[in-house]
Amino acid sequence: MSTDQRSTALAGVPAEQQAREREVVNRVLASFADGGDARLKYVMEALTRHLHAFMREVRLTEDEWRHAIAFLTDAGHITDDKRQEFILLSDVLGASMQMITINNEAYANATEATVVGPFFVEGSPRIPLGGDIAAGAAGEPCWAEGTVTDTDGKPVPGARIEVWEADEEGFYDVQYADGRTAARAHLYAGDQGDYRFWGLTPTPYPIPHDGPVGSLLEAAGRSPMRASHLQLGRQAHPGDAYLRTRRRTAGPRRGVRRQGLPGAGLRASAREHAHARRPRSRGPCLVAGPLRHRPRASRSGRAAADARLRKPAGRRRMTREELSPAASSLG
Repeated sequence: MSTDQRSTALAGVPAEQQAREREVVNRVLASFADGGDARLKYVMEALTRHLHAFMREVRLTEDEWRHAIAFLTDAGHITDDKRQEFILLSDVLGASMQMITINNEAYANATEATVVGPFFVEGSPRIPLGGDIAAGAAGEPCWAEGTVTDTDGKPVPGARIEVWEADEEGFYDVQYADGRTAARAHLYAGDQGDYRFWGLTPTPYPIPHDGPVGSLLEAAGRSPMRASHLQLGRQAHPGDAYLRTRRRTAGPRRGVRRQGLPGAGLRASAREHAHARRPRSRGPCLVAGPLRHRPRASRSGRAAADARLRKPAGRRRMTREELSPAASSLG
C-alpha cells in the first residue's frame, strides 16, 4: 500500500489509535529480529508488515477475521493427496501466476511461461510429426502447427514438445476412471524447428467449485469456468527446464467468463491449412504460432506467442452438473 493509500485508509482514525496499531506491528517485527535464517527473517518481516497494513487498510472486523479462519480451516479439511484447495486459492487470487511471472523474467520476445496446472504428468506417449494426440478422446479434430525458435528467429531442431488438453466434456485423461492415456503426447521438432500434430478443439471446463474456493467465487460473482485452451510444454535442450504455455481461444466468450489472469491471447484466423484432415473431422480448427525460447544462458525464459485459432461452430460446453471435483488447480 502506498503512503497516499495508507493515509486515505487511516483518515479519521484517531492518532492515538494509529499509534497503538503501529506498536502491535513493531512488537511482532521485533520477535523476528534475532531469527536464524536471513531469508526467512526477511520474508516474515515483509509478510508481517503487509498483513497488518492490509488489516488496517480494510479495518478488518472480528466477524470477518472469524470467517477467514473458518475459510482456511475448510480449505485444509477438503485438501487431500488428490486435491489441493490452497493451490486453487492461490490460482484464483493470481498468486500462482505472479509467482511464475516473478521467477521467469521477461526476455526479448521469448514465449511467456504460465502455471503448470495439475494435469501435466510425466511419461506421455511419443507421436511423430503430424501424429494424433487424441488416442480416442472425444472432440472435434484440430490441426496445430508452428515452429520453435530462439529469440533471434533461429530454428531449434529436436526440441521436445509436450501437449495435453481436455476432451470435449472438459475432462483430462487423469480424471478418467479407466486410467487410459488420451489427449496427451510429446513430439520432437523437425530440422527447421517445425512442429505439427492433430489434437482436439479446446473446450471450456470448470475448476472445482464444490469447496470453500468455489463459495468464494460465487460470493464474488466470478465464474468457475476456464477459457478454452491447449497446453504446450517445450524443452529446447535435454536437461533444460520445460517452458509451459497455453494457446487460448479468442472472439465471443459465449457467456463464459475467463477465470484467473489474462494470458497469451489467440487471434482468429481465416487461413485454411493444406494438410489432409482426418476422416472424422467435421469443421476447421487451426492453431498456429511460434514458441520462442531464451538462449541457453538464460533458458528459464518466457512467452511471446503469435498464435491463431479458429474454432468450429456448434461446440457443446460442459454443464455445471457434469463437472468433476477431482482437479486440484487451474489446469
